[in-house]
Amino acid sequence: MELSDANLQTLTEYLKKTLDPDPAIRRPAEKFLESVEGNQNYPLLLLTLLEKSQENVIKVCASVTFKNYIKRNWRIVEDELNKICDSDRIAIKANIVPLMLSSPEQIQKQLSDAISIIGREDFPQKWPDLLTEMVNRFQSGDFHVINGVLRTAHSLFKRYRHEFKSNELWTEIKLVLDAFALPLTNLFKATIELCSTHANDVSALKVLFSSLILIAKLFYSLNFQDLPEFFEDNMETWMTNFHTLLTLDNKLLQTDDEEEAGLLELLKSQICDNAALYAQKYDEEFQPYLPRFVTAIWNLLVTTGQEVKYDLLVSNAIQFLASVCERQHYKHLFEDQNTLTSICEKVIVPNMEFRAADEEAFEDNSEEYIRRDLEGSDIDTRRRAACDLVRGLCKFFEGPVTGIFSGYVNSMLQEYAKNPSVNWKHKDAAIYLVTSLASKAQTQKHGITQANELVNLTEFFVNHIQPDLKSASVNEFPVLKADGIKYIMIFRNQVPKEQLLLSIPLLINHLQAESIVVHTYAAHALERLFTMRGTDNTTLITAAELGPFVEVLLTNLFKALTLPGSSENEYIMKAIMRTFSLLQGSIIPYIPSVISQLTQKLLAVSKNPSKPHFNHYMFESICLSIRITCKANPDAVGSFEEALFMVFTEILQNDVQEFIPYVFQVMSLLLEMHKNEIPTSYMALFPHLLQPVLWERTGNIPPLVRLLQAYLERGANTIASAAADKIPGLLGVFQKLIASKANDHQGFYLLNSIIEHMPSESVDQYRKQIFILLFQRLQNSKTTKFIKSFLVFINLYCIKYGALALQEIFDSIQPKMFGMVLEKIIIPEIQKVSGQVEKKVCAVGITKILTECPPMMDTDYTKLWTPLLQALIGLFELPEDDTIPDEEHFIDIEDTPGYQTAFSQLAFAGKKEHDPVGQMVNNPRIHLAQSLHKLSTACPGRVPSMLSTSLNAEALQYLQGYLQAASVTLL
Repeated sequence: MELSDANLQTLTEYLKKTLDPDPAIRRPAEKFLESVEGNQNYPLLLLTLLEKSQENVIKVCASVTFKNYIKRNWRIVEDELNKICDSDRIAIKANIVPLMLSSPEQIQKQLSDAISIIGREDFPQKWPDLLTEMVNRFQSGDFHVINGVLRTAHSLFKRYRHEFKSNELWTEIKLVLDAFALPLTNLFKATIELCSTHANDVSALKVLFSSLILIAKLFYSLNFQDLPEFFEDNMETWMTNFHTLLTLDNKLLQTDDEEEAGLLELLKSQICDNAALYAQKYDEEFQPYLPRFVTAIWNLLVTTGQEVKYDLLVSNAIQFLASVCERQHYKHLFEDQNTLTSICEKVIVPNMEFRAADEEAFEDNSEEYIRRDLEGSDIDTRRRAACDLVRGLCKFFEGPVTGIFSGYVNSMLQEYAKNPSVNWKHKDAAIYLVTSLASKAQTQKHGITQANELVNLTEFFVNHIQPDLKSASVNEFPVLKADGIKYIMIFRNQVPKEQLLLSIPLLINHLQAESIVVHTYAAHALERLFTMRGTDNTTLITAAELGPFVEVLLTNLFKALTLPGSSENEYIMKAIMRTFSLLQGSIIPYIPSVISQLTQKLLAVSKNPSKPHFNHYMFESICLSIRITCKANPDAVGSFEEALFMVFTEILQNDVQEFIPYVFQVMSLLLEMHKNEIPTSYMALFPHLLQPVLWERTGNIPPLVRLLQAYLERGANTIASAAADKIPGLLGVFQKLIASKANDHQGFYLLNSIIEHMPSESVDQYRKQIFILLFQRLQNSKTTKFIKSFLVFINLYCIKYGALALQEIFDSIQPKMFGMVLEKIIIPEIQKVSGQVEKKVCAVGITKILTECPPMMDTDYTKLWTPLLQALIGLFELPEDDTIPDEEHFIDIEDTPGYQTAFSQLAFAGKKEHDPVGQMVNNPRIHLAQSLHKLSTACPGRVPSMLSTSLNAEALQYLQGYLQAASVTLL
């Protein structure tokens, strides 16, 4: 693509169409852009557009498209095409920083993100001048430019907060500190001076405070891994100024908005974070500054209002106190009973209250409310912070704190009892207090794992939680209902089983509640209870105990999916999956109605898949229905195919990328249920599965390979007779997979199935070419994973076609090749093979080479006979060699670039492990002994003399044991 006006015009038109709400116009435009993005100059055309276009909407659209293009294509993945040519990469890096700094803020943000994506791959090695270019801009004095630099630096360095320690990381951080720490400190001081110069100029203050927020964030990132020497030497500058900013109150920066945090609040929040980081990690160095920060933050908490805009600030300030109070050498700051009472009264209780804003979120933004409350993403909510502070204080002062709060809980419950309809919020706060007091340690999987001994959880449950859940209406006091259900969920390990069993019908009943939060919590609580384990590792709640409720449970779960706002509720779908899994055979009578509801849901969501978790659990539920029913009645597979194939066809025809890997997994499961033939409906699809476009998407590879394996296992003869012209296509897939380090094992899965199941005459003409391809890959890039798979394949080939056939095919490629493979690959590497079935295949294959291959007995290959036997005994008796060369450690990790659908394995579509040797050999050691006995009868005296001259004593001893166990001797 040339950088021409015509191309710029074309690109503008297509970008406009991608904004069209009509999918008929939008989708083709998206497809067009996808088809040209591999062309040279495409990214430069986008950058030219966002610089020169007259229309703002096109500028913004070009910047977003450019960022997503970089996200998808910048990373160079081994074995895959480099999707951006080198000249484009050089041009992008040369132009993007100045372009970002001269763009308006909306576009600056997109380009800043793009720089950080490029930086993640290329900085510092391939982009050494990036830092210098950015630091030099600090001198410009133009804060639009400076903020652009700071924003980019923040998105580039914030990964230091969660990277694992490594020498590479230290080197990079040191490089950044050497270039960046001093200019950043000078900028910090200069900006603070400018703030006092412009103290009355509101527009200047807004820009300066935006800079200070970014500077404070950069301070956090650069100090996270370790305390840099530079910052330790300059701690006085940073901490004194942070303290001043924390106590600053400029009327001009206060906002009227009650929801949105202003610049002052955001800056103070970040400073609380920075102080907490130092208090936790560098407490010795920070000690001189700590008391004044505790005082400042305490004053801040006592004087800050209840408005939503202060939430982040208050929660970070409380988190600071929480991190300080659980450190042994700050304990003295909190010991006084009056201090504890004051903290409880002035900080904890007020921030536990359910405010009008919380009520609004509960009713109108339930998805966000659930995400914050259930999934723990409420890190920045006041309640979560207050809870953490209670836990922190309980570490050293459990008795006094529990005593203070018990009084509060009782008075709150009394207030509620006086007038429930007006005072229900008092009870809500009481439940929250009890929860935070009682829970010492918690995990997502098990709920509370450690509880405060001083709180009687069961008594509180029976007296205060159950009555709310037993009341006649499921819709009154929805917040208290949600609290009660959450209490069951959290304390499921502390409340006795009989109370949990009494709660199940109550929870099933609440699936009908109108409130999205209530019926979601009910579904989630049931799902959590169904996963609990009893003493003997079976489920705590059994299918028999659920027996009386099966019908109403299934009815209410599916009905809940029809309630407004819950048509794609992932918690309900997960509860459906878990119910099927627990009830097993008990759901069979309901399957016809269940599967039709699931199919309708699948059809509806496939039009626009937007909830990945919901979709995953839906496919899991479909797999469970199939497994459970076909286990009882294998012939039922046909009725599932009837119900599902129409929807599957539509998904495949409309190329619904998110669903295709799932469809292939369900089809594999169905096809594996058939006995020994492939129905015609599957054969019609077979040619389409070999289309290269399907194999381009990484997420399709594992399920497609499994589906092709199912075709080969069930219908190799049908393929050989009715679709022989498709065999080259099948081998083409193998060739593509074998070339990739990430997917070569999938290529071997396919090849092994071809060798094992296809009639030999239909593969004969391709055999030599297969081996040549494998040898080429061995020469070009030999990895441990490839060698393990290669060893299993050649031994499987040996079992299927015989040891002589294996020797002949090797030597037909190159004379003496067979000996080289034995000497250089099989003997030294066999110890690396892992997995029971894989080891068995290799043992039987090597036994055949030793005992059924005449050239091993009377040619140059004879000298390899004993070392090969020694290696086989090693495979039986020595521990597996699981060492992997350093440079290979990360090959198996799937580097899926950008937005490609990653493969999501369905747990309930699992494939049974297949043993190609099967009953033919039960015990490979005894099989070796019997085969050696047979060989020694054919050529008496040879085997014992070979053993006595060169097999080591330990191996010989093991071999004697095998011969004894098999009751045979060597002649």
